Amino acid sequence: MQILDGFSKARILVVGDIMLDRYWWGSVTRISPEAPVPVVRLKDTSLAAGGAANVAVNIAGLGAEPVLFGVFGNDDDAVLVRRVLADAGVSSDYLFPIAGRSTTVKTRVIAHSQQVARVDQETETALPPEFESRILDRISEEISEIDAIIVSDYAKGLLTDNLLSELFAKAAAVGKPVLVDPKGKNYFKYRGATIITPNRLEAIVACNFDENEDDLVERAGMKLISDMGVQAVLITQGEQGMTLFQRERPPVNFFAAAREVYDVTGAGDTVIATLATAIGAGADLETGTRLANTAAGLVVEQVGTSSIGLSELRRAIVSSRRPE
Repeated sequence: MQILDGFSKARILVVGDIMLDRYWWGSVTRISPEAPVPVVRLKDTSLAAGGAANVAVNIAGLGAEPVLFGVFGNDDDAVLVRRVLADAGVSSDYLFPIAGRSTTVKTRVIAHSQQVARVDQETETALPPEFESRILDRISEEISEIDAIIVSDYAKGLLTDNLLSELFAKAAAVGKPVLVDPKGKNYFKYRGATIITPNRLEAIVACNFDENEDDLVERAGMKLISDMGVQAVLITQGEQGMTLFQRERPPVNFFAAAREVYDVTGAGDTVIATLATAIGAGADLETGTRLANTAAGLVVEQVGTSSIGLSELRRAIVSSRRPE
């Protein structure tokens, strides 16, 4: 696909909650005599970028340049975040350490390709105003030289209402599209965005719909388009694929590309990273969504937080075009 050749020229600004994903890999052969829990025999450990950092790693894997903004603690885990990003070719020049704040870490215990437990270490307090100003000032220096903006919201305190409104205003002033991976029920803080990419449950909750109602995805997509004033809503639906809603156009369904689903961790990061990179390279929304759907199908076939490379995406596209 010709649009992929333009990925290397795309520069994507990512602002959001930075995380470190830690994995403990092992096996279970017995139940603890102390409590009815499995005893995991630890065999290996690994680290991966999480949250907005994973979005940036996905962008780098696609051959584009991510410009990652975020905060973390002034602690040992922040050093590990920098190391993981450097290994993936992502600069940490725009990450701000904050004393007294813990770097967000999610530790997952995996046995026989199944998640046994997860332990979270995080700070959810709102970003101090002085750091909010510093981040916005640095974004102002970069925004005219980027092709698209991603807001990766994991509700860890960075994306205050003021930061978002200022960011959207800056983007509008220079005509840059903003894609938002939302969190929570209050989507009105994302007014000014171009595209939002909730999953099915997030969209239903944001619209205050009952899970048992009919045509939930279609109704949620149309309501969000109407209420939010955005150009498009992309609702991801796991094994059911995803649906793209655009103003004054019928919804477009994209069937799931995965052959087998092992782990959906980070799939939303891959979707928004691929979509933004495609748009930044000049793709229309439907083409970008088709690429994002293919990319998501690749990452859910792997266990743990993972990203894809441009060569993998190319092979998957070629394979999907081959006659049965």
